[in-house]
Amino acid sequence: MPSFHSRALVIACGTITACGVGAFAHASATPPDKPRVAALALEAPRLVVHPRRDRVHRRPLRRLRLSAHQRAYVPKGAPARVQRLIRAANRIARKPYVWGGGHGTWRAAGYDCSGSVGYALHGAGLLNRAVTSGDLAAYGRSGKGRWITIYANGGHAYMMVAGVRYDTSARSSAGSRWTSALRGSGGYVARHPAGL
Repeated sequence: MPSFHSRALVIACGTITACGVGAFAHASATPPDKPRVAALALEAPRLVVHPRRDRVHRRPLRRLRLSAHQRAYVPKGAPARVQRLIRAANRIARKPYVWGGGHGTWRAAGYDCSGSVGYALHGAGLLNRAVTSGDLAAYGRSGKGRWITIYANGGHAYMMVAGVRYDTSARSSAGSRWTSALRGSGGYVARHPAGL
């Protein structure tokens, strides 16, 4: 028959799935002392809420649509900063590639990879100074974002906005930095602006 402490653990957690099977199995094998039961009871609501918040964050998004001239349409339901980022990216989408372009001044005759991504982020109010691709590898939060994901390493940077790539290397095939073609992300660090 389960001890008083084991029954208290089950009651505190609500169900086995709320606290996790591992926590319940551990309680059966070695009954916890009273402080441990109290700690698990306090942690239970946080453990239940987090997966729910994570699901909302990762719900599917419609992909951006591109015009015949390879500029992105601004989705009406997008957050204001995403809308501003897309408008800024469109302004320089067909500008030529210039190594170092966009680093001395935001307005330039052409832009390199980090200059292009930086220009779009600056237009959205998400970046206040020009940065290199190496700097972008440490930008914002780690991992993929819901709307914007920046892929960067010491030699190159590009970003995905609602499933569409914005990359200087796309200009050689489409004449625009926007492209529906995907590329491998091996060797890159994925980063995203907080909340996006």
